[in-house]
Amino acid sequence: MKSTFPFSQWSAVAVAAALLTSHLAQAQAGAALSGTVTSAAGAAIAGARVTAKNLNTGQSTELQADPAGHFDFASPAPAEFEITVTADGFDSRTTKVAFTPGAVETMTFTLTALPGWTPPPQSSLPNAPSSSQSGPTLSDLGFPSEQTQGNAKQQALLDKRTHMLKIHQKLGLITAAPLLATLIASPGAGGKSTSSTDRTVHMVLGAVTSDLYFTSAYFAIRAPRVPGTTARGPIRIHKALAWVHGPGMILTPILGALAYNQKSNGEKVHGIASAHGPVAIVTAAAFGAALLSVSVKF
Repeated sequence: MKSTFPFSQWSAVAVAAALLTSHLAQAQAGAALSGTVTSAAGAAIAGARVTAKNLNTGQSTELQADPAGHFDFASPAPAEFEITVTADGFDSRTTKVAFTPGAVETMTFTLTALPGWTPPPQSSLPNAPSSSQSGPTLSDLGFPSEQTQGNAKQQALLDKRTHMLKIHQKLGLITAAPLLATLIASPGAGGKSTSSTDRTVHMVLGAVTSDLYFTSAYFAIRAPRVPGTTARGPIRIHKALAWVHGPGMILTPILGALAYNQKSNGEKVHGIASAHGPVAIVTAAAFGAALLSVSVKF
């Protein structure tokens, strides 16, 4: 019996999966370090200065810890770094860290106080919290005051989550551009007067969209959760829509590879490949609605 699903179509699926895996590997080739600076007693050291020196290139990056003693450092490529942490009234600490592709390291840097040193009042510390501080706090999430006072660890967790979700949001907005371009190029890729060039342009735009989408999703998935908090309002809608556009972003390139193979062989798009267009439209609509749910205030 002749197969209704040619071997060449299975090959197209395999190629699409390989390309997607390659794109994701490249997108996550960098590495990141999430650090917290504390005293020997476990108290956060606000405003601690951090120097990250790339031992491969000799270049240095200067950072400063936030009021909770937390800082984030990202390396675009794997390398060995020398991390030096200093603060007024404390001995410095230097540690070597070897970043591997896609690694996310979490470290605590404990500094020893110098003899006879007296810390300044809290209000004079660098980056001390004030009534005008922007960004969410534990109180904003509904924690009672007796739980938020002195809870530097949870505040540091919240600061890290906020930082990663901001990256997620920015990458999501950037993803909308190639996604729209892919939709605009789709008639030329599947119309009656289509050409191999039109199909190739459409496929490349789709690959770029997938790269950005899954990189954005990585930051959302890896963002740490603050215990005891639940999603509310637009965030619940945003997460619900992810169950639509997430699988759609996986299915769309696979179905597109099947359709590409059929058109390249001079065939009319048929079978499961004919679902490529509808799935892509539903995916794009769900993704756009997810962006609007957290970007527009009603």
